[in-house]
Amino acid sequence: MSRREGRPERGRSGALRRRTPKRARVPEKVLEPAPEAIQLVEEPARQTLALAGPFRFFRGGTLPAITLGYESWGPPGPAPTVLILTGLSPSAHAASSDADPTPGWWEPLIGPRRAIDTDRIRVFCFNSLGSCFGSSGPAAINPASGRPYGASFPELAIEDIAEAAYQALRALGVARLDAVIGPSMGGFSALALALLHPGYVDRLGLLCSATTSEPFAIAVRSLQREILASHRQGDPDRVECGMMLARKLGLISYRSPVEWRERFGRRREADPNSGVAHALDAEAPFAVEWYLEQRARSFARHFDPDAYFYLSRAMDQFDAAEHGGGRLDQAFSRLRLERALVAGVVTDQLYPPHQQESLAQALRDAGIPVDLCLFDSPFGHDSFLIDWERFASPIQKFLEFA
Repeated sequence: MSRREGRPERGRSGALRRRTPKRARVPEKVLEPAPEAIQLVEEPARQTLALAGPFRFFRGGTLPAITLGYESWGPPGPAPTVLILTGLSPSAHAASSDADPTPGWWEPLIGPRRAIDTDRIRVFCFNSLGSCFGSSGPAAINPASGRPYGASFPELAIEDIAEAAYQALRALGVARLDAVIGPSMGGFSALALALLHPGYVDRLGLLCSATTSEPFAIAVRSLQREILASHRQGDPDRVECGMMLARKLGLISYRSPVEWRERFGRRREADPNSGVAHALDAEAPFAVEWYLEQRARSFARHFDPDAYFYLSRAMDQFDAAEHGGGRLDQAFSRLRLERALVAGVVTDQLYPPHQQESLAQALRDAGIPVDLCLFDSPFGHDSFLIDWERFASPIQKFLEFA
């Protein structure tokens, strides 16, 4: 399928249009840059790769060039090569290194003699196109104007994240991938890469992911975007408040009621400096309120609202069946894979077990050997970030190259 075939052209404003009902469309001013820049986390090991364009976006629009932030680990010489594609919010700093000893977001899984063994495997991790940690996106500076792209950044699709990673790997001399692993949104991106470039990837690992998003996941993210839209009025405090509210809603969906109950119960937070205050609650906040407040405030101060908006919308729009004329079996018939891993947890509210099972079955129906692992973890969708030990064994087995 052509990357632009059947895609509507964007208007001059660059506003998001496709499949958005007119009454629900977000005004362009919603995505104007915040007057004060967010404080991005310093990541010394991050490298930036510039790709000469033009880069044509899946749903229309072009940039003359793009950049991608990435990190790499493993032997410098010939070795099996693995790509890690991230969820919505992580940067490329998946693990520590000599250049940056700070623990990464997948630290227990990546390193010498770990599940992703960097003694024998060369590993790349890219910050997603559209994100805000070294890659082109709405928060990046538009060289034509000297200001952040904001709403003028082309509409982002999961396929664009996959295509950018593919072009970057080719520029880095990676002619073929032994495996790609993607959790959550990264699973969408990994699947899109395998569909866009059949034969480029030998093994496909999808964790807490699916072939598309169901109504519950779409509903949560659409409300997050409405919150962001209602708080984009130019006041930095209001912008931060919108990001915090959107993130709190996200955190509630990322974890499970089982964890909330066992971890917090009805405990109150005794710290008077917790920063959580409610006009109608004179008592100390519940511990779960305090937790959401702290996590959301930290996130809001280092992640860009426009990037959050774009990436969230891209997740809602993705549907693997689109690569087969609306039929998943036709789309998966394009795949040229040696094997696949599908892993998830029974408490995942965003991509529940039946989606993992359907994904695994669709791959099997396409003639691809699949290992399906469903864990009884209390941590919900975020289990791939927390429940390391459950995921380590199947990932290690998946990466046993002859």
